[in-house]
Amino acid sequence: MQFAGRPVALDTSAGIWLAESAGAAAPGTVAALVPASFEAVARVFHPAVRYVGDDDVEVPWASVAAANGTTAHPLMQWGSVTGSMEYFENDDQAPLWHGAPARGHLPAPVAERLVDVLTRWTTTPDVCWLAVAQGGAVITDHPTLSLPGREYWVVNGPVSLAAVNMAAEPFEQSANLWWPADRAWCVVTDIDLVTTYVAGGADCIADVMAAEGLETAPAEFRERTTWDADQVNPTPADAPD
Repeated sequence: MQFAGRPVALDTSAGIWLAESAGAAAPGTVAALVPASFEAVARVFHPAVRYVGDDDVEVPWASVAAANGTTAHPLMQWGSVTGSMEYFENDDQAPLWHGAPARGHLPAPVAERLVDVLTRWTTTPDVCWLAVAQGGAVITDHPTLSLPGREYWVVNGPVSLAAVNMAAEPFEQSANLWWPADRAWCVVTDIDLVTTYVAGGADCIADVMAAEGLETAPAEFRERTTWDADQVNPTPADAPD
């Protein structure tokens, strides 16, 4: 089995530090995704998409919030910003946006911008680990990296692989976890979320948040990542009980 032309690693010990960190963190928090041992963490919002002819135009969450009369803030959640949990999957708000933010997948254009920044903040850009959440057909002869509630297949390669499709066409799937061998930073796109978390040194995260083409916000390791974390905007009427 391969992801983006890379064989699945038989030794997943490079990810043990992430498993240990996640296991010690409170479930449903940022620290359960990226290690709280880092100095800082940023949240990267996956854009919604508006279809214009053959082009996909990115629509930032701030624009969606403004159109819906809701407030853009670091802990905003898609259901609360749009007013309905249906907008995760089954509906749109045309003509503002037609495609919801990608869930569990960092869109390639956004990943490319993030790679450009993070490459500057590691001494090992050519030696990185990338992991893809287990799903679909079960492959019993490849070991997985076990994190709380998640199993991942791991591959090794340059940081540029983070912007490459790990799934077989026509499907799209980014790496869900990626970090360099020097552990200068860590990126996590959880399979249930429509945002990505990046942890690293303070200067690195400041660079991420200043990058053009990334909609970001500062985050804290103790913050919740669940759909109900938004305490500013109204709870969607169709929210789970």
